Amino acid sequence: MVDILKLIGRKKQLFTDDLMQVKQELMAIVETSKFLVLGGAGSIGQSVVKEIFSLTPKKLHVVDISENNLVELVRDIRSSYGHIDGDFQTFALDIGSKEYDAFWKVDGDYDYILNLSALKHVRSEKDPFTLMRMIKTNILNTNKTIQQAKERGIKKYFCVSTDKAANPVNMMGASKRIMEMFVNKHSIDIDVSMARFANVAFSDGSLLHGFNQRIEKKQPIVAPNDIKRYFVTPKESGELCLMSCIFGENRDIFFPKLSEDLHLITFSDIATIFLREKGYSPYHCKSEDEARTLTQELPQNGEWPCLFTFSDTTGEKDFEEFYTENEELDLNRFHNLGVIKKNLDYEDEKLAFFENRINELLNNKQWNKQDLVDLFLYMIPGFDHKETGKYLDSKM
Repeated sequence: MVDILKLIGRKKQLFTDDLMQVKQELMAIVETSKFLVLGGAGSIGQSVVKEIFSLTPKKLHVVDISENNLVELVRDIRSSYGHIDGDFQTFALDIGSKEYDAFWKVDGDYDYILNLSALKHVRSEKDPFTLMRMIKTNILNTNKTIQQAKERGIKKYFCVSTDKAANPVNMMGASKRIMEMFVNKHSIDIDVSMARFANVAFSDGSLLHGFNQRIEKKQPIVAPNDIKRYFVTPKESGELCLMSCIFGENRDIFFPKLSEDLHLITFSDIATIFLREKGYSPYHCKSEDEARTLTQELPQNGEWPCLFTFSDTTGEKDFEEFYTENEELDLNRFHNLGVIKKNLDYEDEKLAFFENRINELLNNKQWNKQDLVDLFLYMIPGFDHKETGKYLDSKM
């Protein structure tokens, strides 16, 4: 297996020093606590579940809509960690369903809830129907489950946000920013914390994850050469979420500090390193047709067809940022973890209008993308939605 750290241009894990600083306290808390992880079979969710499981919790329940991913999660955990004395179970449920509500009614006995469920791809905003599902998943389900947590007196509710929520330019990032508003409102009655972080290297559905698929299927490697991004490893994503959940104060948002340990790298540079680790040299093609044509011929000579191009699709942000200039930061508490100290600021009328308007559109079973863009603009004045008319699904 290719070393993920090497591919993203790093030599060490980010949060080792911070974890060592709180190791004993973290172990003591986890082994006496009961956890519910929502969306626990996605890439970040699995990493969080494995971090919690390795610390032998009193109870760990995992909910996810993907039955297959839950099966793989259990196999992975059993193969790596074996068994614990605590109550470990998985449930293939849709958080927005009546079945989930029944599950919650029967149990609901947890100390910590971690919500990792999300539609995370910018490409999900290409049509109004998938975009509405993104809104339900990222915003409405969060609002629903945090309300349930309040009613049961849960100690702490954590949910994952995204770096794209800071000055968002796409609907995915904006949906997470609106989610943060709802979470902020509930913080009056329940302790909450969140995390914003960069791309998770080789997470399911990501471009980097697709590199492995392209090699297995003998297809060209395609990547933008003008976009630089920060990357964390799957393990780091799990560590960051758990640290925020356990040690975040009410309304804190954790993020990875920008330093010599976390730097920008282009997708095309990662593709080049990836191919060389696989024993191939990148062959730069001029078109999709040329790249497809050369997939049978070039690998025999130790080369692989690549198409590295400029990005011109909707929702791509020119640069990444974890916080805005108006947010208060604590950069002294941890070595490689920064903390955004959120104030209690939300507008009840706006949140109520948003929820009512979405439910109205859903009940009518009729809406278009502009309806949703306009609603987001109402919620986030100055929302700089970048619409180019081009989407990633039109590319290889």
